[in-house]
Amino acid sequence: MKWPYLCIAGGAALWGTIGIFIKELSYIGFTPIQIVVLRALSASLVFIMITCSSNHSLLRIKLKDSHYFIGTGLLSIAFFNWCYFKAMEEMSLSAAAVLLYTAPAFVLILSRFFFRDLITAKKVTALAITFLGCLFVVGYLPAAHAGVSLIGLFTGLGAGLGYSLYSIFGKAASVKYHTLTITTYTFLFAGLALFPVSGLSASFHLLGNGQTLLYIAGLGIFPTVLAYLLYTVGLRHVEPSRAAIVSTIEPVVATLTGLFLFQEALTVWQTAGILLVISAAVVVQDKKTRETLQKKISAS
Repeated sequence: MKWPYLCIAGGAALWGTIGIFIKELSYIGFTPIQIVVLRALSASLVFIMITCSSNHSLLRIKLKDSHYFIGTGLLSIAFFNWCYFKAMEEMSLSAAAVLLYTAPAFVLILSRFFFRDLITAKKVTALAITFLGCLFVVGYLPAAHAGVSLIGLFTGLGAGLGYSLYSIFGKAASVKYHTLTITTYTFLFAGLALFPVSGLSASFHLLGNGQTLLYIAGLGIFPTVLAYLLYTVGLRHVEPSRAAIVSTIEPVVATLTGLFLFQEALTVWQTAGILLVISAAVVVQDKKTRETLQKKISAS
């Protein structure tokens, strides 16, 4: 596995640790949408500090290019989170998670239109293995009967679509802008867009605890700043469709986190799912296609 794939897998693995911070902040009293805003604003603050210390000129963007960050920040991060939390209200968490991981399918289709990526048999096979693995990991098997409302179905699919759009807009933005620029404005746009409807101002009293601030900082740094930096760097050299499939290692890490930190049970089906997702991440790599893509990037 070459370094771009390692970056994408590393970013996805860090995304998988988000449950640690979500559980603690929820226990403190923050609502899901408030946690999303805290994540976005704390991450954007860290990104701004990193960018200013390395090269403050990276904070300059052209107004005509703001659609990239509206795409990554509003249409992807903000829209995805709203849909995902709404889906969790309408159905079980496992059902919502399965619908969320329709994202690689959306990326596969959208990449064909936006970047003219080929839809190969290997990609379709890897996608099928990934989706089956995700079904096993979250425990949503065909034998299980879970009630899914129409609203739940559409918001769940909306979460998958929103999740996929980061790969599309992020890939397009990476042609013109540095990774730090993309990630900084992604979370700044998302945080500012969601703050007015989050009701966070009514929960400011919860921020007085030092432990709370540590959890917020951890949420902003590990499953956000580091995760998106690694993923966006890898995305420069990998087709979005392949990146989306490799990134589905996230539910595997989330499951292992629950197993080791929260003593959640790991079933035989979940173990099989973990192996399937890892297998898909290996299958999706193709040396010839990767070399062709890197030549295109070098020529652009």
